[in-house]
Amino acid sequence: MPYLLRPARLADAPAITELLNAVDEIEIGRRETDLPEVEADLRHPEVDLERDSWLAFDGERLVAYGLLWDDSGNERIDVDHYVLPDEQAAGEQILDALQARAVERARANGAAKAVVHLHLNTRPTLDTSLIEARGWYVVRRYHVLERPLDHELDRAPELPEGVRIRPCVTEADRQRVHRLYQSAFAEHFDFQPRAYEQWLHDIDAERLDWSLVWIAGTEELGDAGFLIARDDRAAMGWIRSVGVLGEARGQGLGGLLLRQAFGAFAARGRDTVGLGVDTANATGAPELYGRNGMNLHYAVDTWEAVLT
Repeated sequence: MPYLLRPARLADAPAITELLNAVDEIEIGRRETDLPEVEADLRHPEVDLERDSWLAFDGERLVAYGLLWDDSGNERIDVDHYVLPDEQAAGEQILDALQARAVERARANGAAKAVVHLHLNTRPTLDTSLIEARGWYVVRRYHVLERPLDHELDRAPELPEGVRIRPCVTEADRQRVHRLYQSAFAEHFDFQPRAYEQWLHDIDAERLDWSLVWIAGTEELGDAGFLIARDDRAAMGWIRSVGVLGEARGQGLGGLLLRQAFGAFAARGRDTVGLGVDTANATGAPELYGRNGMNLHYAVDTWEAVLT
């Protein structure tokens, strides 16, 4: 049966949110997608909704959604893909449209190929044989971790002598966090360097509560680490990023920043905090999170296709 396929509009965000939450319920057992997240995706500066988004309808029912964006200006293209499990044909239509558009955008950048990445739950609603048949393969695995909060015990940590943690208050602080972010993550898998204004969009700065962003440092090294947290998810408090400069690792700054966030979320009445981590991270982040009480919630694979 043919599906109605059309581009997404910002006004479609509530319907897309409902679709993504239906997928969440199947894949992870509960709804974890919020409307502002979807709206931010649709407003991405590297997305032309008319050409980079797709909605598939069975009658009036939205059954699949795809989005494509290009942060690299070169061959690397990112895509999202969601489909209800009984509507795989709609998922295929969107997948083929995503692939064709990825090649088009990479060529427009002067690249000879498109290297496309898609994040999928390890037990996705998409039939992965469909993407394997098109040459996709898994290149990375991420874990989404969560930790219960104790409103009595989780408090801001006592800092060792010579260590400080300060909130991100001024514009200069924000620019400092941007520079720390770019340096701390420069060697991480799939990192894309971002200018300040691009980075502000990436972190959805307009909706970010900057009182949940901290900078850590030492007397010897100065500012050397940061943590960005968000309190706008219904399911849990969320730690978006934790980074420490290479020369400052091993001094406990990451753990102090985590406990700073745990205390702040507990004080706000949150019961749970979560974050995502690359399981192949070479900086010791998975071990750090485990030592601080974070456990597996679900896993996500990065799938890659090289298209010409």
